[in-house]
Amino acid sequence: MERKSPSPVRFNEASSSSQPQSRTELVIPAVNPKVTQPVKSVGSGARISCGSSAQPSSLAPSNGAVNVKVEKPYSSVNVKVEKSNSAVKVKMEKCHRSSSDVEVVEIQDRGNKRKIEQKEHKELIPLVSRSSVPCTVHCHTSNHISSQHKRKLRSIVVCPVNDQLFVSSALDGMINLWQLQARGSGASLLSTTDSVSPVQRRWPEDIAWHPLGNSLFSAYTADSGDSQISVLDLNKTQGRARVTFLENKPHVKGIINGIEFMPWENNTCFVTGGSDHGVFLWNEKDEENSWKPKALHRNMHSSAVMGVAGMQQKQIVLSAGADKRIVGFDVQVGRADFKHQLDSKCMSVLPNPCDFNLFMVQTGTHGKQLRLFDIRLRQTEIHSFGFKQESSDSQSALINQAWSPDGLYLTSGSVDPVIHVFDIRYNYHKPSQSIKAHQKRVFKAVWHYSLPLLISISSDLHIGLHKIT
Repeated sequence: MERKSPSPVRFNEASSSSQPQSRTELVIPAVNPKVTQPVKSVGSGARISCGSSAQPSSLAPSNGAVNVKVEKPYSSVNVKVEKSNSAVKVKMEKCHRSSSDVEVVEIQDRGNKRKIEQKEHKELIPLVSRSSVPCTVHCHTSNHISSQHKRKLRSIVVCPVNDQLFVSSALDGMINLWQLQARGSGASLLSTTDSVSPVQRRWPEDIAWHPLGNSLFSAYTADSGDSQISVLDLNKTQGRARVTFLENKPHVKGIINGIEFMPWENNTCFVTGGSDHGVFLWNEKDEENSWKPKALHRNMHSSAVMGVAGMQQKQIVLSAGADKRIVGFDVQVGRADFKHQLDSKCMSVLPNPCDFNLFMVQTGTHGKQLRLFDIRLRQTEIHSFGFKQESSDSQSALINQAWSPDGLYLTSGSVDPVIHVFDIRYNYHKPSQSIKAHQKRVFKAVWHYSLPLLISISSDLHIGLHKIT
């Protein structure tokens, strides 16, 4: 079956009519762990309606067409990818069963190593706060499915190389693997894996998908000598045997609040930040599931490190702390490149996917929760957004944000049952719109990188699939 899909990105009727249709691409991950560059996923995003002052853009720019032929879906799938002068054949075996001990996705590389392309830098900072009319994201249908978790959800992450897969985690310690159906109209549960820590039976505080898409890394706590990092191998078939815990335990106490893989070429590594004020860089060793942690800094924060991230264009690790401080640590020179001291505690940090100089910091100030910074400008906030809360006065660190693939929009959860959407080009400090999404508080709403879709999680124990036009 060869499928074409018209691009759902549209700013106005005049501009969209001249744009060619884009072909949905299926990116097949290479399982060889030595391929270390980040994956560039190509597809289409949300259809946008906005005023004349908006700048045309695409939520996920296309750099070429890939012909994908699929036979016998949902049983044995033969996928043939043709690009340039090389051909890669990958056999994907899928089975859909209810047992949590059965592996559902197996990916084998039978051809040459696939070249993983770097993302392209786009200048978005000149557009920040320059428009008096926001672009509106139209959410025309929503489907809510049971998360199959018994306790409140904590995380949701879309697979970086297979746009049909995403995972959810919750306080019950389970990690659920999902497959999207009918271009995001629904989702089916493929597997459930018990991922609680061995000593304290703790749930994953944060999860990160390996850049190759074949495993999931979870962070826990450093208290009572418990294991701190686990690896869920999606290519193994036995329930608990799929989860292994790393031997190294570099954090000395408290919760490990963040785990993120770095977007650096030729260097597969991840960073953790915890309540012990420490930030650690984990590099992959030759042995399977063997990672060596290195302390980047332990005392640059005077309180808990709440979020970590890596900048694309330079090996700088960002850390945001409850001490109201943002630290940019240069890994190559081994020292801090900059420090920002804010007026409120910082709870997360999120680099823009397109403009490599732009990053967002979530703070605890009401009406000014989201701050935008240019890494080249010291101590300078270029814009801020915020929202009022009706259900509670407290600013929860469990409320998180996500960038749209084109880097022009931010979504934020809320203690209220809505998804707040912010257009960074809008010169106002309030949301450009708020989408009624759930019955209770929304923890996070992530943008799909190739489908016109928002996926949200809520304390009402449901996953929301919000199709965008």
